[in-house]
Amino acid sequence: MVKPIIAPSILASDFAHLGCNCHRMYDNGADWLHIDVMDGHFVPNISMGPPIITSLRNEIPRSDTKASFFDCHMMVSEPEKWVPEVAKAGGDQYTFHYESTNDPVALIKLIKSHGMKAACAVKPGTPVDVLYPLAEQLDMALVMTVEPGFGGQKFMPEMMPKVEALRKKFPQLNIQVDGGLGKDTIGAAADAGANVIVAGTAVFKASDPLEMIQILRDAVTKNLEARGLLEK
Repeated sequence: MVKPIIAPSILASDFAHLGCNCHRMYDNGADWLHIDVMDGHFVPNISMGPPIITSLRNEIPRSDTKASFFDCHMMVSEPEKWVPEVAKAGGDQYTFHYESTNDPVALIKLIKSHGMKAACAVKPGTPVDVLYPLAEQLDMALVMTVEPGFGGQKFMPEMMPKVEALRKKFPQLNIQVDGGLGKDTIGAAADAGANVIVAGTAVFKASDPLEMIQILRDAVTKNLEARGLLEK
């Protein structure tokens, strides 16, 4: 059984007020924060790294009574070398790209040995079946619905068969979609079977983030209920 998880991407935040904006997301019903780490090599952009994660963890300590899960999306070359740093900084889940490593099995073991959940992402041009041998060891699979590297891109509905295939083959797996998710595109993602929704601009720039997060959650909940997969 799986549950709907809404993970606003802080790439869409106002970095001058990052801590306040992240508290605002949790206060408006977000389950996770999605933290995009880019190194300028694996993707043509540079974003935050372990020092930012450390600062956010100091601002939002782990708690049993409040959402505080940090979903770290590592769009980096040599993802192995960053595992200890992200774990030390306070990451809860480490999502590496299949395309960035020569030994995903060893990387999964390394991530878990540092106390984090392990997830693997595939770019739009990568076939989803590369994840099949790894799925039983993963805590989550991420299907990119844009080319990784920049926020605000247009959702690619042609990626939804990947999500459908994963959900059919691994019904209990957390399946995340990332890129262009919002009110107009959540239906396609939810219908395909995604249960972890990354939304950046749609949530951070919404006039009512609470309403937008609930729209996303309701769409996912409805589909999971119809499939008999909703965790109560």
